[in-house]
Amino acid sequence: MTDTGSITADRGGYFNIRSHSSAVFDLDARLPSQVFKKDMGDSLFCEFDAVLAPYFWPALCAMARWHGDRHIELLVLDPDCDTFFLPQGGMYPAMSLSVEADEDDYWAMIGHEPNGGRVGSISLSSRVITVTGPSGKWGCWGERDPEVAIFQGFPNGTVRDEWREEFGPFLEVAGALESYLPLTFAGWTVPDEYAATLAANYGSSNGKGP
Repeated sequence: MTDTGSITADRGGYFNIRSHSSAVFDLDARLPSQVFKKDMGDSLFCEFDAVLAPYFWPALCAMARWHGDRHIELLVLDPDCDTFFLPQGGMYPAMSLSVEADEDDYWAMIGHEPNGGRVGSISLSSRVITVTGPSGKWGCWGERDPEVAIFQGFPNGTVRDEWREEFGPFLEVAGALESYLPLTFAGWTVPDEYAATLAANYGSSNGKGP
């Protein structure tokens, strides 16, 4: 492993990453509402836990490199910093990691168990996360309750398709509503209003295609 980044060590660093994230995302929004502030093109979905697994790091690095970002920032929005992460492990739930880091470096950050307690690790405790870079031109929003993560910021359709093939599986919103989301609702049925709102906000028919 190389020394290419760290979990945020102080409150100033935490709010710096939070500020970068707030430029890309509406930090108070939750799915199925629109969480992206900027028009960054079509969306792709994957399972939430995939983003917090070591093997997914190269997919995030690819997105960062498209836009010239030299490091990637991950922020946990839920549970809350002051009421959960600091009391549980004395840790600020944010990290910055170089794109030159490897999968082991990534896991060392998200799998870190403060005070030896697994409950405090980002990988196990996170319920809502954001991932982006300093450019603000791409992003990933993930929520554990619906068990999905959403990606935007593909430079063009060709790059999007190549990334999807290399790092997938990924689904567009219709596929996510059919495959991922039913498992998280009672009776394995996505409520009509939820499905319609998600489709309106993240479907390619909204005119946001690259």
